[in-house]
This record gives sequence, C-alpha cells and structure tokens, in this order.
Amino acid sequence: MRVPLHELLLRLAVAFSFVYPPIAAVADPDSWIGYFPAFIPASIELLHVFGALEIALALWIVFGRRIFIPSALAALLLLAIVVVNGAQFDVLFRDVSIALAALALAWLHLPKREAL
Repeated sequence: MRVPLHELLLRLAVAFSFVYPPIAAVADPDSWIGYFPAFIPASIELLHVFGALEIALALWIVFGRRIFIPSALAALLLLAIVVVNGAQFDVLFRDVSIALAALALAWLHLPKREAL
C-alpha cells in the first residue's frame, strides 16, 4: 500500500521527534535526563530504555500499520512531557505542535465504526 505524500511527511515529522532525543542522549545523557518528572527516579539506564521505546514508536509510525495507535500514543506522550515540565515551556513549546501533528496522523487513521 502506497502512503500519500502528506501522510509520509506527517509520519516523518512525528517520528523524527522520537528518534533524535535517544540518539542525542547517548552522547550527552545529562542534557536529557532532566526531562523525567521529579516523581520518577531517573537514571541513565531508564533514559536509554525510554529511548528504545521512543525509537520503537518512531519505527512503528514510519513503517507500520494501524498507525492510529502509535500516533495517539505519541501525542499523549508529547503532551505529558509538556505538562510535567511546564516550567521549561520555553524549550518544549514545539512539542505542542508535534503533538498536534501526531493527532492529525491519528485522525487520518481513526478506526472506522461498522454500521450496526
């Protein structure tokens, strides 16, 4: 099945925001570990496990099927990051736009309800 260009661009945009942080966290984990909320005991190991989940989510968005699920999860995750790190909104404001792009992608793949 061929993916329309507008959808491919949305997939790549959302996926990129989930691939870059784990890669950058390998080189400089201290710059990324601070985004965990205070109630989670953050560690380098947790950062890398979370990064692996982010990469899996990104790959599912780009190459997978049933895109509604990872797109909705991506939007929720991005919005959660913004909410729990509200004091850093000057840095995280772009995550709101990416979350909206993920919601648009989820909307494109909203499961169809069958007629009763």
